[in-house]
Amino acid sequence: MAPSDQTRQQRRPTMKDVAAAAGVSLKTVSRVVNGESNVNDDLRSAVLESIAQLGFRRNASARELRQGRSGTIGLLLEDVADPFYSILSRAVEDVAREHGTMVFAGSSAEDADRERDLALAFCERRVDGLIIVPAGSSHSYLLPEMQAGIPVVFVDRPPGDIEADVILTDNRGGSRRGVEHLLAHGHRRIGFIGDAPEIYTAGERLRGYREALESAGIAFADELVTQAPPSAASTAEALDRLLGGPSPATALLCGNSRTTVSVLRELARRSTRLALVGFDDVELGDLLQPGLTVVAQDPGAMGAAAARLLFQRIAGGSPGPTAAPPQTVTIGTRLIPRGSGELAAP
Repeated sequence: MAPSDQTRQQRRPTMKDVAAAAGVSLKTVSRVVNGESNVNDDLRSAVLESIAQLGFRRNASARELRQGRSGTIGLLLEDVADPFYSILSRAVEDVAREHGTMVFAGSSAEDADRERDLALAFCERRVDGLIIVPAGSSHSYLLPEMQAGIPVVFVDRPPGDIEADVILTDNRGGSRRGVEHLLAHGHRRIGFIGDAPEIYTAGERLRGYREALESAGIAFADELVTQAPPSAASTAEALDRLLGGPSPATALLCGNSRTTVSVLRELARRSTRLALVGFDDVELGDLLQPGLTVVAQDPGAMGAAAARLLFQRIAGGSPGPTAAPPQTVTIGTRLIPRGSGELAAP
């Protein structure tokens, strides 16, 4: 193989290559590639044939940047492998596709520094906007980016120390409804196992738990509440506390799906009968015996709402005195009774 042939194979074909192969001007190739109509049919056919033979692909990034956009948005989640966030991510991607936009996604792993590094890395790549599930409590680092015209929508949790659009779940109302459901089945000793207390959603769900008990005239009991990152060890310790002593819990509200799964595994090792409501649905929860009663969020609706709001901001241009004020949108939950939450109090 000649050196010139090797060089040609080692790089992507350009519009100049297409023009040379088709025997036309570079401007003609540009018109065909951009779908303009003022090109002779014979010339168009020659260009398209050369494009197919050479495997030419238009540099969409360069074209978008010339128009002031990159055609990309950044999506920063807690964990892209989490089923809740995978559904949210897919909904964002579907809306982005409607707008001809690609999605860059990354995981913060509940690490504020990692969140900041990823968000700014997305901005360095000139994304048109950001959707963030915040891990940290301070987001002033985003102010220069927002002032430069990059819109940011937060989802699942509000940001710290800045004003921005937010899409939330009705965490407090959903938790309150789950406890009220257990109260309706005669339970008075209802435990709560939630995530780390500094997490916004965990705090809101605990607040809903307390409100439901107070409305029923039942005193809040510290010994019935545990808040910690879910793990086998923390779950076993929490259940020991809840089920031990002279007045054990007869029912339990789990603060998220990972906690629920951890509790189900631990209960399978014990002979304890405990009414159970989980916050978040769990895959195959309907196949358990009894089926798992849950307070279900709608991560798909949250992701779609966040993406639509982001694209509204992108279409509106840079922030200024005429820009609409930040919005807070709350997505409702629904209780799905399947059996575990309907076990009557002993």
